[in-house]
Amino acid sequence: MTALSNNAGSAITAGAPVDVIVSEVGPRDGLQSIAQTVDLDTKKRWIAAEADAGVREIEVGSFVNYKLLPQMSDTAELVKFAAGIDGLTVAVLVPNLRGAEAAIEAGAHKISIPVSASETHSLKNVRRTHAQMIDEVAQIRQRINTIDEAKRPYFEAGIATAFGCTIEGPVPVDKVVELAVQLIEAGAEEVGLSDTTGYANPRMIRDRIRAVHGAVGKDKLNGVHLHNTRGLGLANAAAALNEGMTTLDASLAGLGGCPFAPGASGNIVTEDLVFMLESMGLSTGIDLSKLVQVRSVLSDSIPDEPLYGFIPDAGTPLGWDGSRVNAP
Repeated sequence: MTALSNNAGSAITAGAPVDVIVSEVGPRDGLQSIAQTVDLDTKKRWIAAEADAGVREIEVGSFVNYKLLPQMSDTAELVKFAAGIDGLTVAVLVPNLRGAEAAIEAGAHKISIPVSASETHSLKNVRRTHAQMIDEVAQIRQRINTIDEAKRPYFEAGIATAFGCTIEGPVPVDKVVELAVQLIEAGAEEVGLSDTTGYANPRMIRDRIRAVHGAVGKDKLNGVHLHNTRGLGLANAAAALNEGMTTLDASLAGLGGCPFAPGASGNIVTEDLVFMLESMGLSTGIDLSKLVQVRSVLSDSIPDEPLYGFIPDAGTPLGWDGSRVNAP
């Protein structure tokens, strides 16, 4: 795999080039799925500690209706804080133009909008049809184009439930491809594929990435958001790597899911993903030992929430040299 430049795809970060960007989504996808509201200081310590461990992109929150997700009410403050950390790409999720306006004002580097391949999920998640979401994307593009080019945030559309939906069931690949084309035409710089409900398997990962690449070009799909709901998270990540993906989302300790998709628990564990990638000889720029230590921020602040991960429990194997397993 070719090492990423500092402006390749969504990898708009400083520092030495790496092979794979591990995008930490815990502060958003993880915390939005638990009942407890974590205080602002704890979130800042979490973000700062991960950045210190070498994580280059963190989705710090979402600009949503805070009556529905009070856990995200401090997102603007988090963006401003995280934007001051050198080398860190600050990402946020927005459901509409109003959220994008808030993200732009706060200074986010990357804006992602979720567009569900399952229209039923879209109506539950963001209260909009496919046509309405395409219109939101077009409006956000118009707004971003009014900003000085050097200061524009990167704009990605994530196709949620791209592999299946717990409400509608199977999602046809043709619908995913159709949405990808519409989203790029509406002004998204890139689309991502999200296994919101844990339906994907490695063959589906391969086939859907190839289908979308064939429709919009390989440069318009570089990342995936995978869940480990049925135990296939890392297998699916490996399949995505084989298809050229260079950004993989994950959540510290596996926190999170989707509150509007029944049974959609289980993000990929960031620590386990970093170990897998580094063991394969792929550079992430992340110090695994420092990353594992960040878990203490969560165990101290949300002690009743289960924290997942094999590497934190089993440790690294004999032969681990601090970054990668020595090749035979």
